[in-house]
Amino acid sequence: MVKKPDDKHVKKPARRDLMKLGLSLVILFLLNYVGSFVFHRFDLTSEKRYTLSPQSKKIAEGMQGTAFFKIYLEGSKLPAGLVRLRDETKEMLDEFRAYSGGKIQYEFIDPSANPNADERQAFYKQLYKQGLSPVDMQVQESSGSSDLMIFPGAILTYRGRDIAMQILQNQGNQQPMATINYSIEELEYDIDNAIHKLSIDFKPRVAFIHGQQELDSVQTASAVKALNEYYDIRSIEINHHTGSLLDSGGVVRYTAIIVAKPDTAFSEEDKLSIDQYIMHGGKVFWLLDPLYTPIDSLIANGNTMAFPNDLNLEDMLFNYGVRLNNNVVLDYQCSAIPINMALKGEQPQWQLAQWFYEPLIGSTGNSPIVKNLSLVEFNVASTLDTIALRGIKKTILLATSKYTKLESSPARISTAITQFHLGEDLFKKSFQPVAVLLEGKFKSLYKGRIPYPYNTPKYYFLPESQPTAMIVVSDGDVIRNETAYNGHVALPLGDDKYTQQTYGNKDFILNCMNYLCGDSSLLPVRGRELTIRLLDDKKVKLQKTQWQVINLVVPVLLIIILGLIWAAARKAKYAK
Repeated sequence: MVKKPDDKHVKKPARRDLMKLGLSLVILFLLNYVGSFVFHRFDLTSEKRYTLSPQSKKIAEGMQGTAFFKIYLEGSKLPAGLVRLRDETKEMLDEFRAYSGGKIQYEFIDPSANPNADERQAFYKQLYKQGLSPVDMQVQESSGSSDLMIFPGAILTYRGRDIAMQILQNQGNQQPMATINYSIEELEYDIDNAIHKLSIDFKPRVAFIHGQQELDSVQTASAVKALNEYYDIRSIEINHHTGSLLDSGGVVRYTAIIVAKPDTAFSEEDKLSIDQYIMHGGKVFWLLDPLYTPIDSLIANGNTMAFPNDLNLEDMLFNYGVRLNNNVVLDYQCSAIPINMALKGEQPQWQLAQWFYEPLIGSTGNSPIVKNLSLVEFNVASTLDTIALRGIKKTILLATSKYTKLESSPARISTAITQFHLGEDLFKKSFQPVAVLLEGKFKSLYKGRIPYPYNTPKYYFLPESQPTAMIVVSDGDVIRNETAYNGHVALPLGDDKYTQQTYGNKDFILNCMNYLCGDSSLLPVRGRELTIRLLDDKKVKLQKTQWQVINLVVPVLLIIILGLIWAAARKAKYAK
């Protein structure tokens, strides 16, 4: 006879289970309550790719009002690479929203969703006018291929203003996957930069110096356009008048000045004006050609000469801690130019050939100005040396590659060099500096010898500077953009019209000016590098079947084995 269990003993386990459930709910509620005050996010990736940098967190936490992003990277026909870029953009915006306290809002929009062709075209024009660049793509479908117009960018609305933000960063003729990876790396900086631009209430004034046949407005148009987003860009002539750079109280009128490839000598009066501008805390970005090289002769005749360019700045720069050398750099890491390979009298046969006189210069060290910077294109560059001066910190920013050759001036430059196979063994000079940052307290070149009429009570002469900085680049063409239509239309800075590559000239100019003007908070974000872990195509092809079998068979085998173990354990338990 089986004894019926007592109701009292049946109720105790039930009561105990209810108490456990209630206690669990109370603990869960308390954890959620505490979590609403204690904010933390966990990122388990090795390079912390889903963790915002301190600069980005500061921008997000300090936002004034809501920032709304309209991202035009949506649609059922998007290729896989753009789908990945869209997802990464969403995740990055979610990170910003978490640290901004919900002040970041966004919406993904398909610009091609409207079935009405006329309205769709009108919307495309509106996006283009707002600053977004379209990309025309061919998409493969089951019925064939079709054209798809996409606008891989966003419009940010913040503090009553709008700004366009290009998400897909096209780098010349890069492979599509490399472009996607680069765009993902730049996402955090692009968002930071867009918010930063709309947060600027006062733009520091920056002046291009003219009067010594510097680059004209078309040749610097791309740089000016990029700099205008951060600074109030002016163009001035000193004309022997110090007041153009300093006011009557000795206060600098411009945060920084740019000397872009002058071709004639500076007068002592103009040098004094720049010298005293530096002594009063002004920053200078020098982009100078130590050698004069008539390019017109090279284009017309296939050869030219490079000889010293007397700018009357040697003593001034030496006094500040740098010397420009009268030599020509030939670098095995270089760009290319079209050369006619046909014999005389035959139809022209243009081919790209290595042009050692256009070196592609890489960054050195970990300065935020050049960290992770793309190669910068130079054109007939020279080297520079630094001078040991007390109180002046010198940081080499750019240097040539391991395989470099130097020719002393006067040097003959000829396209005939492309006809010869020059091995790397001829390029025995390595890592020659071509750009340097100087920081500290500079001594005036005119200490104890002020020229008349500047030695007057109204003029505040300083024999030593306040802490300040300057950057010297031994090639003025770094800031010069190429042109089209007989020199009337400026091409983007860094674009090479022959190789169709985009180099880092624009980023280098922006980074230098951001640093000199004290606006360098975003430079570490731009220099951040993420590890993109891609599949090895070769291994994928060789091991495709193997991994398909593993993925299909192993899970089934594991389930069968676990089932057998469970059955055996159950049988052993109830067999006792």
